[in-house]
Amino acid sequence: MLEWNWPWALALLPLPVLLVFLRSRETSQETALWVPQFRLWQSLGNASRGPRSLFQRGNFWLQFLIWSALVCALARPHWIGEPILLPQSGRDLLLAVDISGSMRVEDMVIANQAVRRIDAVRDIGAEFIERREGDRVGLILFGSRAYMQSPLSFDRDTVKQFLSEAQIGFAGSETAIGDALGLAVKRLRDKEDGDRVVILLTDGQDTASSVDPLDATALAANYGVKVYTIGIGADEMLVPSLFGNRRVNPSAELDEETLSAMAESTGGRYFRARSPEELAKIYDLLDLLEPTQTDGATYRPQQSMLHWPLGVAWLLSVIWLLRQSNLQAALKGDANEPA
Repeated sequence: MLEWNWPWALALLPLPVLLVFLRSRETSQETALWVPQFRLWQSLGNASRGPRSLFQRGNFWLQFLIWSALVCALARPHWIGEPILLPQSGRDLLLAVDISGSMRVEDMVIANQAVRRIDAVRDIGAEFIERREGDRVGLILFGSRAYMQSPLSFDRDTVKQFLSEAQIGFAGSETAIGDALGLAVKRLRDKEDGDRVVILLTDGQDTASSVDPLDATALAANYGVKVYTIGIGADEMLVPSLFGNRRVNPSAELDEETLSAMAESTGGRYFRARSPEELAKIYDLLDLLEPTQTDGATYRPQQSMLHWPLGVAWLLSVIWLLRQSNLQAALKGDANEPA
């Protein structure tokens, strides 16, 4: 529906008509002096002398339409859209994703094709983010350092975009698990309303933090932040060598003991994802453990319509100027004709 910010401005619409009627009551005076281009001035004077003669001219109505368009623009029209439900759960959820050098290991299989760990995390993580309707979701990326890539927001599309653009090596080649959790707690500690959750995903052990992971965990528990940890990486994969393929454990450096202790100390859980399918199931389970809510406030989007009446006024003004130019040219031609 269409609404006006300043509807009182529409009271100015009849002002030109009122002025015409007031002028019609004035006493006309005869011209006593001869001036150049008398016919032009006489025509313009006659056009404004009485309402009847003026109404019969197209210029009056053109000017009235220009005035009406400007008054409508002054009233600031805007379009109010349909109500949109904005679910509110009060939950703040931060994803902390490892983008260290080891995340490039190709031990994840999607559609019978080996892909890097980071690729599986991006694809499945995007689906998880999409389902978190009503939660404020944020993204932390960490390697040698931890960075807040996307602050807490209801804009899930932006968080998914940042996750899809995450590249290995942007934050360094090492792993700073403690710093990532410490940064998450720093962002969540002032959020007093609702649940505060951190989902930390890594494929290794802490090698670069300035804060010990268990110290960061104690800080999270102190502020009531629940931590879920996910260890990603296959248990074995074939690696070519001089004597043929050999089986290795690509997740030998995964510190499951510390990750499990971090989760249990805060009331969360530790999960092990050896394949994309297991990772997807873990995110499904997290949806059950931390369910979203559907009841919330509504809002109606507003779109300014100011440009429409301004555009109409501009177009009509151009037409009016062209008409005036043609009228003056015609009157000048008549004035130059010999008597």
